[in-house]
Amino acid sequence: MMRAWTLPMLLVVSGSLVATPLALGGSPGTAVALLLLFVLLAGLHSPLAFPRSIGAVEAQRRSAADGRPIIYWRAGCTYCLRLRIRLGRSARRAHWVDIWRDPAGAAAVREANDGNETVPTVVVAGRPHVNPDPAWVRAQLSPRTAAGA
Repeated sequence: MMRAWTLPMLLVVSGSLVATPLALGGSPGTAVALLLLFVLLAGLHSPLAFPRSIGAVEAQRRSAADGRPIIYWRAGCTYCLRLRIRLGRSARRAHWVDIWRDPAGAAAVREANDGNETVPTVVVAGRPHVNPDPAWVRAQLSPRTAAGA
C-alpha cells in the first residue's frame, strides 16, 4: 500500500522544497502557484484519482455477474491515468483492481502479460487487452453493450 503513495508524497515534498525559498525570497504568489501545481500532480498520481479498488477475486465475480470490464491499474502509471481521465464518469461502471494493493490482481496481470505487470490491463468477457484505446473501453462500458452481452 505504501508504494502507491510514494510518488504523490515525493511530489508534495518536492513542491514544498521548491516553494519555500521562493516564499522566503519575496515571491509568495509564485511559491503558492508552484506548490498548488505539485499538489495537483500528486493528486492525479495518487489512488484518490481512481474509483475505489476492489480485490481481483471480487472483481472477477462481479464481472461474471454483470458483464462489466475489469481494469487492472496501479498508482503512478501514466497510461492508467490517461485511461481514467478519458473515461470520465463512465469509469465508475468498471471494476477497478489496484495491482499494488492486491496480490491476486498482480498475478492476474502477470498471467495475461507473459509475466509482466503491464497496466492498464482491461479484461472484457474473459479476454485481456493491454493498454487499450480509451474510446474502445468507453464503448465496452456503455449500458447498451452491457445489456447485449
